[in-house]
Amino acid sequence: MCYNIFIVETVCVAWFSLEFTLRFIQDRSKLAFLRHPLNLIDVVAILPYYITLVVDSTSKGEKKLGSGNSYLDKVGLVLRVLRALRILYVMRLARHSLGLQTLGLTARRCTREFGLLLLFLCVAIALYSPLLYLIENEMAATQEFTSIPATYWWAVITMTTVGYGDMVPRSIPGQVVALSSILSGILLMAFPVTSIFHTFSRSYVELKQEQQRVLQRRTHFLLRGRMAGLGSNLSLENDMRFPIRSSDRHD
Repeated sequence: MCYNIFIVETVCVAWFSLEFTLRFIQDRSKLAFLRHPLNLIDVVAILPYYITLVVDSTSKGEKKLGSGNSYLDKVGLVLRVLRALRILYVMRLARHSLGLQTLGLTARRCTREFGLLLLFLCVAIALYSPLLYLIENEMAATQEFTSIPATYWWAVITMTTVGYGDMVPRSIPGQVVALSSILSGILLMAFPVTSIFHTFSRSYVELKQEQQRVLQRRTHFLLRGRMAGLGSNLSLENDMRFPIRSSDRHD
């Protein structure tokens, strides 16, 4: 089973490597090509396979020679991390998925909105966490909130409406603070949603139009190539049907 998986992975990596090499050769700006995020993901996803092959072959050679503890025995964790990076193959779908491209473009355009959202959440967390910690330590029978940094975790999962339930306020004032933090989290999360939604819609329309323009250009080039080929074939057939005679040439 492992050997079959290795064969499938080898074929896929070989195909991806060939495709990446051809795109690199065809691109005019090599530096801009290497700086592109999707191309960097391709490199990070492909390299672990070759590194694993080199290290495995070297370690097998050392085992045959009888060497015991070598430096290669200490890179096992690094190899496992590199093998885990193979999940980045999924990110290659962004090259062919309009939805993923729209999501990435929206994230780049909404950095200010995300920054403001993070700032608001940090301010609210810094406000509610010490307040709840003081109330629970003074009024609650059970001490679930051991410290203010530990209460930060409660504030994060409460304001984001996740609610794991591992830390729960027991006193009435603490529950009032929890209710206030929940409402604040809902309002803070809703503020940038409208702007992000409009940016997502605009980005989707732009990418859709660009995709249609590229498709129209390809169709136009194909039609021009077919018409040019058809015209050359017609001229060749006319020359074969009506050859130029020597008397016509002198005239």
